[in-house]
Amino acid sequence: MKLWHTRDDLQALQSLRKDGPLVLVPTMGALHEGHLDLVRLGSELGQVVVTVFVNPTQFGPNEDFSSYPRTLESDLELLSKLPVSGVFAPATKEIYGSDLEVTVQPGNRGMGLCGGDRPGHFAGVLTVVAKLFGLTQPDVAIFGRKDAQQCLVIGQMVEDLKMPIQLVDAPTRRETDGLAMSSRNRYLSADQRRQALCLSRALSAGKQSMENGCRSRAEVQQTILDILQDADQVEYAEVRQVPDLGKNEILAGKILLAVAARVGPARLIDNFVLQINDKQVTDSYLLGTGRKS
Repeated sequence: MKLWHTRDDLQALQSLRKDGPLVLVPTMGALHEGHLDLVRLGSELGQVVVTVFVNPTQFGPNEDFSSYPRTLESDLELLSKLPVSGVFAPATKEIYGSDLEVTVQPGNRGMGLCGGDRPGHFAGVLTVVAKLFGLTQPDVAIFGRKDAQQCLVIGQMVEDLKMPIQLVDAPTRRETDGLAMSSRNRYLSADQRRQALCLSRALSAGKQSMENGCRSRAEVQQTILDILQDADQVEYAEVRQVPDLGKNEILAGKILLAVAARVGPARLIDNFVLQINDKQVTDSYLLGTGRKS
């Protein structure tokens, strides 16, 4: 496994292409089993390159950029045990130059949800992803489904800007009690971690109401919100259509149940992606080449 820090180092990527498609797994480090699942999936599709970069432009002024865990040494140890061809871990100056740079602005999918609570967040995400795509020129890129809106926003960028990249969304990895794995879970005390289970419980209740026949967006949202109140602060509890994130009042087709809440020092998000076919409700994926489970 190679370790690269500069743009010039990435010239080594050209030699990987002779062995198959180049698969990019972008991360901000502080890796957990959810990230490693992305790598495992990527290894089925080609030569995996992982990026580790805590992107400053997707954090707001009062968010946790300075305290976000940076654990490159342990990240590399975890990745060394998997079929990873190389890791790109650049300094900020390798990605960003002056303050007056071109940025990529989100389209309609970036409105509301995390886009409403975190102004500028998705412009930061899209800009860094576009830079990483340009630097590495992957054939495939894999993202975690837990960041559902992010997946859809990136999908719109790739489609609208005609980027020749196949996107894959991978299922959310959960702890045995249902908590979605997140690098920010390490902020939580034992009591706060138990409290954070309200996110997955709320989503499960919303899914159950749909399995029982409810197709009213407002009613399913209220079911989710009632349980999410156990968090310290609720940011949103929403039911949206996929992929456009529209607000159809009668639920049909592919939908997203999405929540965001604060528990202790952590802002946590979670979601279920579901397909409604007549009376049946099943787990689904976000993008055309996603994996259901």
